[in-house]
Amino acid sequence: MNTRMRRAAVAVAATAMAVSLAACGSAKESGGKSDDTSAAKKGDDLKIGLLLPENATARYEQFDKPIIEKKIGELTGGKAKVIYSNAKQDATLQAQQVETMITNKVDALIIDAVDSASIANSVKKAKDAGIPVVAFDRLAEGPIDAYTSFDNEEVGRVQGKALLEALGDNASKGQIVMMNGAITDPNAALFKKGAKSVLDGKVTVGKEYDTKEWKPENANANMEAAITALGKDKIVGVYSANDGMAGGIITALKASGLKTLPPVTGQDAELAGVQRIVAGEQFMSVYKPYAPEGEAAATMAVSLAKGEKIAASVATSTVDSPTTKGVPTYLVPVVSLTKDNIKDTVIEDGVYTAAQICTTQFKAACDAIGLK
Repeated sequence: MNTRMRRAAVAVAATAMAVSLAACGSAKESGGKSDDTSAAKKGDDLKIGLLLPENATARYEQFDKPIIEKKIGELTGGKAKVIYSNAKQDATLQAQQVETMITNKVDALIIDAVDSASIANSVKKAKDAGIPVVAFDRLAEGPIDAYTSFDNEEVGRVQGKALLEALGDNASKGQIVMMNGAITDPNAALFKKGAKSVLDGKVTVGKEYDTKEWKPENANANMEAAITALGKDKIVGVYSANDGMAGGIITALKASGLKTLPPVTGQDAELAGVQRIVAGEQFMSVYKPYAPEGEAAATMAVSLAKGEKIAASVATSTVDSPTTKGVPTYLVPVVSLTKDNIKDTVIEDGVYTAAQICTTQFKAACDAIGLK
């Protein structure tokens, strides 16, 4: 394991331990923001609402939901009930789901917003009903009580550095395409900002897109347009903000007849993305350990539901949203995932087994990099 990875792994382990230990602390021992509308403390018999934004990206259903549910169960002796809904990328549906959570009188609400700005009114309604709100993964607007995510500018910087590494001397010999995420997601702007802080002045951006709803098919259509506009042989690399879009981009590049694909970035370490990395079609992804993020959200939600403050060991920093200042926050470090460290990251952490990655289609490629 290289030095950068070791530092990230130590940071993740330390912060995960802090989240675990914080569950044992009392309100007197903790700092951060409390829910002023919940004067009376509650026991473990809680109802926690969980609203996730979509199910096209594998992480939400496969990782985030079970991690949060498990941690809430651990913190409450199995007595708390998690009420779950997925908005399927529909902001209007998510607003309706918040109304349902209010009707169901949940004790706290964890929201990963489809649209961070439009959710503000729903967050206010929940708050007015005495329900504290934890913004998960995306910084929702409105009077949120806490926030947990990754260092999203660092995600972009990691992607940008990896792309420059892959390009080498080719960085000045052609143009790159930037495939950013959806403008409704505040994280997409942070990824873009981080990436550009590394790439500006070192590459020429031939085409740049903000991809509607993060959909792979939209990224595919954008990439087809970029190939038509720039010429397939003039594109030396592609900045893709996540793995799903990278899949659509790579499909377009293959369809253009390119024998050697330019390096393409990604994010989320989705199984299909990891397999493309093994096969040499995608250069990298960003591995974001989901357990510390989900466990922090669960810990925050349970504390707030019980009328307690959030422990300072969980909310280790604060952020400002466009509507709320000083939101107690926990940010998880990230790791650049390439062929070289698949074994030391997603396999070692139990995200995937080698057997899941190295199916028949990818066995020869796995053997070539010693992945068994």
